[in-house]
Amino acid sequence: MSDTQANFRQITQTVNSRLGAMRQDQPDVMKAFGELGRAAMVDGALSKKTKELIALALGVASRCDPCIGFHAQALARLGATRQEVQEMLSVCVYMGGGPSLMYTANALAAFDEFSPAQG
Repeated sequence: MSDTQANFRQITQTVNSRLGAMRQDQPDVMKAFGELGRAAMVDGALSKKTKELIALALGVASRCDPCIGFHAQALARLGATRQEVQEMLSVCVYMGGGPSLMYTANALAAFDEFSPAQG
C-alpha cells in the first residue's frame, strides 16, 4: 500500500462492505470460507492467539493490508501484547527481508490502531 498513513479501521470496514456482494451472490462460498476460518482458529495444540500471530505474519509476507488489518484487530481483541507482535514481526523480517520489513510498519500501526490503549 502506498499510503504510509493507512487507516486500518477504514481498510477493514471498506473490504468488509465490498464483500457484501460476494455474501449475497455466493453465499455458499462465503459461508464455507467463514467456517474454514472458525475451524482453523479454534484453540488446540496452538492457542487462538498463536494462530492469529501466524495469520498476521502471512499477511505481512503476502503484503495484504486488509489481511494485516483483520488479524491485527483479532490480536488486539485477544490481548496480544505489542512485544509479542514485535517479536513475530522480527521473524517476518528474518524470513522475508526488506519487503517484509516495510510491511512490519503497517502491521505494527494496525495493531496499535486496534489496541485498547490506543482507543
